[in-house]
Formats: sequence, C-alpha cells, structure tokens
Amino acid sequence: MCINCLNLSRRTMLAGAGALAASSITGTAAAARILPANMVPLVGAGYRPTDKDEIGIWQQMERVEEEIAGSNLLIQDPQTIAYLQGLFARVGGPAAKDMRIYLARIPEFNAVMFPTGFAVVFSGLLLRMRNEAQLAGVIAHEGGHFLRKHQIRQWRDMRRKTDILAIASMAGGVAGGAAGFYAGDLAQLAQFGTILSLLKYSRDLEAEADAMGLRLISDAGLRPMSMSETWDQLIAELDASARYRRKKHHDRGITLFANHPLPETRRADLKISAAEVTVPGRVYDDGHRRYVQAISNIRPMLLDDQVKLNDPGASQYVVETLAMDGWNGLLRFHEGEIWRLRNREGDDMRAAQGYAAAVQYPDAPADAWRWHGIMLQKTGRTAEAKGAYQRYLAMAPNAPDAPFIRQQLQQ
Repeated sequence: MCINCLNLSRRTMLAGAGALAASSITGTAAAARILPANMVPLVGAGYRPTDKDEIGIWQQMERVEEEIAGSNLLIQDPQTIAYLQGLFARVGGPAAKDMRIYLARIPEFNAVMFPTGFAVVFSGLLLRMRNEAQLAGVIAHEGGHFLRKHQIRQWRDMRRKTDILAIASMAGGVAGGAAGFYAGDLAQLAQFGTILSLLKYSRDLEAEADAMGLRLISDAGLRPMSMSETWDQLIAELDASARYRRKKHHDRGITLFANHPLPETRRADLKISAAEVTVPGRVYDDGHRRYVQAISNIRPMLLDDQVKLNDPGASQYVVETLAMDGWNGLLRFHEGEIWRLRNREGDDMRAAQGYAAAVQYPDAPADAWRWHGIMLQKTGRTAEAKGAYQRYLAMAPNAPDAPFIRQQLQQ
C-alpha cells in the first residue's frame, strides 16, 4: 500500500487539510452525556497489540509514521517541540511516555492522534489557542482516543457492519473519512483517507474522548472549562468568516458541520462535565505566559500563514481573540497585513492604521516599520517615512530589500 501521505506538495496538502480540520475534536453531540468519572484508560505504558487485526493496523501506522517523520511540512523549532512533548507527557495519561508528537506547518485548526500513539498537530491549532489549558484540552481529547482504543473499536464496528471491508481494501482510502464531511479535496490525499477512515468516530466515542480529556486536564491542574471555551472560539471564528463572505458557516471549506447538526448540545455537555470535575476551592492554572513564551519563536510565522489564507473575517477574529490577552506590535502588524493583502478600496487606509499602531509597541517587527514607511511615503509625509525606513534598516540591515530602501533614503 502506498502511504506517501505527507510527501505531497504544500498546496495539495493545504487543499486536503480542509477535510481534516477539527475532525478529531468535532462532530455531533452524544445522545447521553458520558461522565468523566466513568472514563478509565484501556491502554497503559508500553502497550502493544496482541490481536491480529490490531497488529495489522499498527504495522501500517508504523510505516505512516516513518513518512510523516521525514516530511518537509514539519516544523523543527526545538523550543516548541520540547514544549509540546512536555504537555503531552503532562496530560497523556498512563501511556504518555509512549506518545510521539509531530508539528505540521498547516494553518488550520486540527490535531490527529493515530492508532499507535503518535499525533500530528497542525500549526493553525497553536495559533488559535490563547493559553496552555486550551491546547491541553485538545491534546487530552486526542489522548483520550488512544487511551480508550477508539481506533480499533471503530474499525471492528465498521467490519461488523460491512463484511466486505478488510484492511487491504482500505488502500484506496475512504475519502472524507476524517469526520464524514467535505470529501472533495480529501480524494487528493488517498493515503490519508486510508488512515482517517479509522478516525470517523461515532458520537459515543467522541463523547468518551471529551470526558476522558476533561478528566486528564483536571488531574493535571489545568482549568477544565477551557475545553468548551475552545469550542466557543472556533464556532465564532467560522461565523466571522461566513459573515465576511456572506455565506452560511457550514459552506466554509474547513467546516465542522456539513452533514452534522450544530454542536451546541455537545458544547453544553462539555460545560456541564467541566463543572463536575472542577474541585471547589482548587486553584487551576491556564498557563497563558508559559504558552506564549513556548511558541514565541514561531508565532510570527503562524500569524503570517493565517493572513495569507485570504480569509479576512477569520483572520481578524483570530487576531482580536488573541488580543483579548493584550495587544502588541506583532498582532497590530498582522492586523494591518490582513487589509493590505485584501487590497480593496479603503484597505490601504486600514492597513496604514494597523502599521502605525504596531510601531507604537516595543515588540513591533521590522516589517511593521517598513510598511509604515511605505504608507507614510504614499501620503507625502517624506520626513516621517525616512525615519521609519531608518528604523527598519537598523532592525534588519541584511534584509533582501535593504539596498533598495537605502537608495530610497538617498533620493
């Protein structure tokens, strides 16, 4: 079976990523709420399968992991990777030491846990999380799928329902397997479809993963209500994107909701369960400062990738949500970038305002000064533009356009 799943062009991968987005933490509400107190891990440290069908799946997943580990889509920043590994160890339950983490540069909201205990986290997920507790909730949910053996349970359920299914027959991939929606572009990722057909979890399994995840983050001392807050943010982002495009939110390419009812019930279940596992009087941590510091090396790249998606409604919502913890030069700069890249009537003025606001902060990136200078020059404010250019050159003397900027200053 060909499993060259991540050695695809970035463009193809981004197209297919829509089918994966939020697949593993989304879906329909369970008919009856599953209690976190009832969730017991079925997998312990050093677990290895003994049943023939599960051994077969593990053998395939080991080859898949080899492909993913060698993909040029992976982000190799040591600080961020070490942080993610530490967080997995903290909320991964009894099998945490066996879990492996890969961070893929794909600007969409998603994380996927594979049957053998390795996970792929999309960079767009890291951008959208406001704090460590929110990210831990997603990771713990994914760990819950592994700890409760959902992949093999789902596979056996599929096999019971359709006797013509066999592991070998999955080689062509079940396009749309991620969560039963938006199958079109996933056909380009047939190898991923092979895997993701195992990850089309039933309502009960998704509810189990929610409950297991809540128990894990609560035991780790992280704020349980963060899991439902992540839902609040993601749904609001989709709505913001839809309003800008004047479409219903389920028409968006990374939609969570096509073929599914809206997730209000499941979100409500998360809030009820979070209240149940919250111990009165206990101080819970959200880890905001730790999280921001951990991703500081790659946060400019994450923001840059987001604004280049050309989805101003979603991008502005993401920037404003992150700014709820305080504006800074990096966020103001990318607010300007949103409108410059859209490039419609009046956007130049909005972009100029963003750049002007960005340079008021000590952490403004060099490019904020560059674009601030360009906007000033356009309006004839030559002396101020000169000062902005000089600041840019002082911060980035070896920038590719530095010779051109110096020539501008001489003129």
